[in-house]
Amino acid sequence: MAGANAPDAGREPQDGETTMSTTTLTRRERKINAILWTVQVLLALLFVFAGVMKLVAPPEMLKGPGIQFPVLFLRFIGVCELAGGLGLILPGLLRIRTGLTPLAAAGLVIIMIGATATTLIGGMGAGALVPFVVGILAAGIAYGRTRRVPLRTSPRRRLALQPAA
Repeated sequence: MAGANAPDAGREPQDGETTMSTTTLTRRERKINAILWTVQVLLALLFVFAGVMKLVAPPEMLKGPGIQFPVLFLRFIGVCELAGGLGLILPGLLRIRTGLTPLAAAGLVIIMIGATATTLIGGMGAGALVPFVVGILAAGIAYGRTRRVPLRTSPRRRLALQPAA
């Protein structure tokens, strides 16, 4: 990165130039990035499906064994899962507000903690393994996209005002 004493310090970028430093990922970072993207897509599919099902399913289908929750609470969880699933993918694809991806993953971890606890309290010990593993994967996304290989935001383009013809 150029310091304040560089010859072009303070110079406005020309057309096509960006103000963002360009760095390339190492081979290890590219591998981690590929793994993170794969897990993000799989978790996004899972959470979008689960969220939509909680939103469109009739109330009778939402009742399961163990603890019974109010239908409105389950619909709220569905909205959270849908938003979290979209939050895992859209910021990275669109390269806008990429810091939302680890936040979405962290929110999904909280939901999975609740799902694991609810499953255990409901007496289905072995069934708690699924939300536990999904929560661990979501925590891995939160960590990986915060510390290991953060998603990059696309460079902002300066809007050049052109006189009307």
